[in-house]
Amino acid sequence: MTDVALPVSEPLPLSHDELAALDAWWRACNYLAAGMIYLLDNPLLREPLAPQHIKERLLGHWGSDPGMTMLYVHLNRLIKKYDLDVIFVAGPGHGAPAVLAPAYLEGTYSEIYPDKSEDIEGLRRFFRQFSFPGGIGSHATPETPGSIHEGGELGYSLSHAHGAAFDNPDLIVAAVVGDGEAETGPLAASWHSNKFINPIRDGAVLPILHLNGYKIANPTILARISHEELDHLFRGYGWTPHFVEGDDPETVHRALAATLERCIADIKAIQREARTSGVATRARWPMIVLRTPKGWTGPHVLDGHAIEGSWRAHQVPIGDVVRNPAHLAQLEAWLRSYRPDELFDADGRLRADLRALAPQGRRRMSANPVTNGGLLRRELRLPDFRDYAVPVEHPGHSRADTTRPLGALLRDVMRANPTNFRVFGPDETASNRLDAIYEVSGKTWMAQMIPQDADGGFLSVDGRVMEILSEHTLEGWLEGYLLTGRHGFFATYEAFAHVIDSMFNQHAKWLDISRREVPWRAPVSALNILLSSTVWRQDHNGFSHQDPGFLDVVTNKSSAVTRIFLPPDANCLLVVADECLRSSDRINVIVADKQSHLQYLSMDEAIRHCAKGIGIWSWAGNDDQGSEPDQPDVVMASCGDVPTLEALAATEILRREFPNLRVRFVNVVDLFCLAPPEEHPSGLSDADFDSLFTPDKPVIFNFHGYPWLIHKLIYRRSNQSRVHVRGYKEQGSINTPLELAIINQVDRYNLVIDVIDRVPQLRSAAAYVKERMKNEIIDQTQYAHRHGIDRPEVRDWLWPA
Repeated sequence: MTDVALPVSEPLPLSHDELAALDAWWRACNYLAAGMIYLLDNPLLREPLAPQHIKERLLGHWGSDPGMTMLYVHLNRLIKKYDLDVIFVAGPGHGAPAVLAPAYLEGTYSEIYPDKSEDIEGLRRFFRQFSFPGGIGSHATPETPGSIHEGGELGYSLSHAHGAAFDNPDLIVAAVVGDGEAETGPLAASWHSNKFINPIRDGAVLPILHLNGYKIANPTILARISHEELDHLFRGYGWTPHFVEGDDPETVHRALAATLERCIADIKAIQREARTSGVATRARWPMIVLRTPKGWTGPHVLDGHAIEGSWRAHQVPIGDVVRNPAHLAQLEAWLRSYRPDELFDADGRLRADLRALAPQGRRRMSANPVTNGGLLRRELRLPDFRDYAVPVEHPGHSRADTTRPLGALLRDVMRANPTNFRVFGPDETASNRLDAIYEVSGKTWMAQMIPQDADGGFLSVDGRVMEILSEHTLEGWLEGYLLTGRHGFFATYEAFAHVIDSMFNQHAKWLDISRREVPWRAPVSALNILLSSTVWRQDHNGFSHQDPGFLDVVTNKSSAVTRIFLPPDANCLLVVADECLRSSDRINVIVADKQSHLQYLSMDEAIRHCAKGIGIWSWAGNDDQGSEPDQPDVVMASCGDVPTLEALAATEILRREFPNLRVRFVNVVDLFCLAPPEEHPSGLSDADFDSLFTPDKPVIFNFHGYPWLIHKLIYRRSNQSRVHVRGYKEQGSINTPLELAIINQVDRYNLVIDVIDRVPQLRSAAAYVKERMKNEIIDQTQYAHRHGIDRPEVRDWLWPA
């Protein structure tokens, strides 16, 4: 860690020359930001602006750009002055021009994309590509140098910023929060991230709330409350707010320079005190409220309507330029107001004296390696997962809490990787049986502690378990942590993973674009999500906690970056977890219930089973008859822990009731094995799929999630009508495990009935067995309603030795 000596008294005011240079750089940024939206040609207005120089489709967002570019320019000043390590997170990421323009002026963009060279032709290409077919989008996408935050979906800038700051002690993350973004629930919760920053081991986040007054068509709430109320709001959150307000550029330049310098000095003072004393306490970190007009420096009025300072400046301030001469003239006047002829030399490059204002090399925010975290990523030091194996002498004859061995594994991963691995979860680490982690690390907590916390609270200023009751904040922290080169693991209840549906979507898109279209981005560690407390064991939470639909969301995303694992027991979970922790540029979703379940496979068997992703459990079936052709009469398939238990119990009944019936038992661990290989890299070939499931015999598939998901995955397979899927059907309440299975028809008795109905030789010969199964369904349900628990023969059922 470095410790830069910064002033603690009032900073010196900007000199006239400094102010003029900063303003010139800012004008260059704003010219480029506007040029991206409008210009197809004539990039430096070296000739009169004509309709053919204008894009036919005008796309992009202007309103927040001038405020963000001013912040960028002033941050650059301090980076150079004090050799700071700073990255820039643009919450209003749709204002990508405000990030792209500085990246181009700093030279980073041309280094990465040589065809966007620092000359007139390169600038023409730079303008043309923006929001243009075959080019780049209008958000701070993965193609944007220096970006770890796409920003198209609002609400995650602060959580991403804090995730980047964790375990990065020299880093300062300047996080610009749009005032529209500040109205979202995820952003509101993430203001509390300051209670989790340890000033000794972590970097700092400098939030900058950019109040420009409007969203796309409405005023913003925080821009319409009093100064006093706004000040109290952020002091209540635990920040120390500093206000910079105005519409005169010179006034704002001077105020912002002084305020930023004060904030950096305060950050360094907080860190210096903690690092010198060795005592980490919760700090009142500084933040800035920057109030400038929407669409600042743009057109004031158009066709009698206010533009600057209005919601009309949000996207494209002047429309209909190609066919409206008056609008064209007004656009030209606006662009020339930045005086580009003073800013760029004859070749079209930024003037040499202005280029000298930007930091150099890795200190450029657009070239900081933290924003390309794969460059900094170190492989985890992983223990041998085999050391945590659950002994299994006979399949289905012993029980264990499936996730407890995983907790022991994560404990030792954390012990071996004390600076680049964290575990995230919403107050559920112990509930999900992962509490072995607390043997080496408590829960990060910088807020007040009271004596009771010492008795099993596991709170610690040095903790590496991140818990807050906001899945949004946790997911944002983790994404920021991963994108800046580290590793993590996120565990949450299955039903509430939907809270982060859209965040998962955005991260999956980021990874997909990075892999396919941005070769300069190095691979980052996988986003690993454990879904526990699953749909089938909500014995007291009931219907509200029964939803396996997060899997459906995952299957909608690119097959190149998604995997879904449903390990049936603890040893398979350990094998899967090891693979996930080693992987990169992926999102791994693991579904494993935290309750006590039967264990089926030894560690060696689990390794083989998970390597295939899908396989026959020969000990459960009876279709392998030595010299007889191994052609079953029916295939019983399962995916998930409870569905596997019920499918095995159904298989035992079938083998007992119909000794001549040949049953094959297939278990699926990697859900995407069911998809054809052209749709997912894990997918089975048609030949292998038919070999497992037989092309002409009925398949009864007992699935953890919604049944239609299996049909979606196998829709291209031949003779789909042979596959009959059972799964969750939105039926549930406060049920016993078997009762919940019964009302969704994934229970052993309904599965036996399914087989009887679908195997030709049984349909007319098994009436009495079918009748007994119906009676069992009635009796088991009645017993559950009388006693509140399943029958002992169900609770204690084991696979016959």
